[in-house]
Amino acid sequence: MCKVLQVSRSGFYKWQKALPSEQKLRKAKVLERVKYHFHDSGERYGSPKITRMLWKERIQVAERTVSIYMKELGLRSCVSRKFKVQTTDSNHDSPIAPNELNQNFAVSEPNKVWVADITYIPCREGRLYLASLMDLCTREIVGRRLYGRMTTELVLDALEAAYDAKKPGKGLLHHSDRVHSTHRRSTVTSWNRIP
Repeated sequence: MCKVLQVSRSGFYKWQKALPSEQKLRKAKVLERVKYHFHDSGERYGSPKITRMLWKERIQVAERTVSIYMKELGLRSCVSRKFKVQTTDSNHDSPIAPNELNQNFAVSEPNKVWVADITYIPCREGRLYLASLMDLCTREIVGRRLYGRMTTELVLDALEAAYDAKKPGKGLLHHSDRVHSTHRRSTVTSWNRIP
């Protein structure tokens, strides 16, 4: 083999016994951490974020170097466009509940006015939807539910949880957007004032 490659036998044995240099060892460590952070992020992180993650581990490396290493490893982040969740739909023919609250957020007694809202929480596996009800007097979250889909059940279950927990008397006002969400229409109109 040495004859074919035109390498001296002594040079080959020296190369075989030689330990890897500090630079090679450092590069191997950085490559390993780059692979880890790339896969840990669900293959979403590019060189800027991975560089910051390495800095947190006290591995000083340039963003350009991380970019080169990612190319060497065949790692490419999948960047997707931002997803805008629409929880409110103003184009509908459903009746709009009267605005009995009318921006009057000063409430003197608990369990007289509950305001409802839906928000979404981005997660690695997708997004979760949180429906919550807040008592305007105490500012306490009296009911909440977290589901993987934005459905009528999400809102109704949050309202029922609040009702079961607080057992309000007659005349409770349940206020939500006057512009109804597609999934909230029945909730707002049928539960607007709890008997």
